[in-house]
Amino acid sequence: MPIIDNAVYVAGKRIRNPDSLDQTFEYMRDQQGMAWIGLLRPTEGEVRRVASEFSLHPLAVEDALAGHQRAKLERYGEVLFAVLRPVRYVDSTETVEFGELHIFVGPDFVVTIRRAALPNLARVRQRLEHQPDLLSLGPEAVLYAIVDEVVDEYAPVIEGIQGEIDQIEDELYTTGDAHLSRRIYVLSREIIQFQRALEPLQSMLAALQQGSGKHPVDIELQRLLRDVHDHALRTTEKLTAQRAILQNALTLNATLVTLRHTEAALAQNEQVKRISAWAAILFAPTLVGTVYGMNFTFMPELQWTWGYPFALSLMAGTSLLLWRAFRWRKWL
Repeated sequence: MPIIDNAVYVAGKRIRNPDSLDQTFEYMRDQQGMAWIGLLRPTEGEVRRVASEFSLHPLAVEDALAGHQRAKLERYGEVLFAVLRPVRYVDSTETVEFGELHIFVGPDFVVTIRRAALPNLARVRQRLEHQPDLLSLGPEAVLYAIVDEVVDEYAPVIEGIQGEIDQIEDELYTTGDAHLSRRIYVLSREIIQFQRALEPLQSMLAALQQGSGKHPVDIELQRLLRDVHDHALRTTEKLTAQRAILQNALTLNATLVTLRHTEAALAQNEQVKRISAWAAILFAPTLVGTVYGMNFTFMPELQWTWGYPFALSLMAGTSLLLWRAFRWRKWL
């Protein structure tokens, strides 16, 4: 079985490191302790075996098996089922990577099921094992620590996204083009996915703080959950601001691209005007020269003393007249 870590805790201290799930169940009952089982990419049979041992609700088990769930918190009797969407920023590709974490929290056990490497639950376990007073609060403390880790990992993602936004703003007035619009759109879509992963945490954390009539929450744990709630709210506000900036950047980039295309079209039109004007100017002497170059026998001008100067004057005068006309119309 893909067990990442498996331990039994009593009064906030790790007392057993079972070699199998059977030993975990045995030690948990004998010592009246709390079991914390971490699974990574388990098979359907392995999940159902754990579900059978802890009497997990079939609907929650089906959600865990199906995957691709939204972030949520549901209660099935004495068992809480939470789905979290951890997020990581990949610097090498400048993309946001999303994970999925399923957590079953019962009166004396915690089962985590991951489909990806994130979040780093080993760090969460080490942190709690160095805080036995917090760990002694039970499975709810483990759930708090996991949520806290997920929310803390949102901060580097926000910084990575902000770095991309800064680059986009620098490029808007220098290399703004359709490629930049695509980059803005992709980043905006990632932010929307991030918001979908984050927004349900508000109601989840509020519900965890309140607990229920049969499951009151320790006052210290309520304070810790409020702190996580504040972090989640600040992250939500930053995401909202970043999304607004990108929407404005997309509109501005589209405007700048249209403006550049318009300027290019106007410049091209001016070039066409100049070419057309010079073509017309050169056409006049060409026409006169063509007429006099046809070598017909009877052409009165050929016998006229001033015929040649007249032809040259006609060419020059026509060209000058056209040049002045085009200059007056600002084509040249």
